[in-house]
Amino acid sequence: MEQKKSFVAINYISCKDHYKPRFEELFSSRAKAIDKMPGFINMEVLKPEDGKSEYLIVSHWKSKEAFSEWTKSPEFIEGHKRGFEDLKIAKEKGDEMPMSSDFKTYTILTT
Repeated sequence: MEQKKSFVAINYISCKDHYKPRFEELFSSRAKAIDKMPGFINMEVLKPEDGKSEYLIVSHWKSKEAFSEWTKSPEFIEGHKRGFEDLKIAKEKGDEMPMSSDFKTYTILTT
């Protein structure tokens, strides 16, 4: 039986062209740390067909509280450490950030 989805977090990721292959590699080989979190249901990583729009990371949760706990957890750090390291290296070199993200959260009104 499918778990009831009640909360969705969408991370809108903008990548510089040169970083897109790396970004896709990071998600194809992800740590799957989020999968272990209480209240996590599933996640989709959406690649823009036009090659210009943002990537969307859509995660489904049982509750807003479960999502909030994820963002404060050691698993969150583990799941993002390679991307965070890429950003740190770019900053240390004085380079432009290769990617940026914007989280938005939603309550499911209807399915």
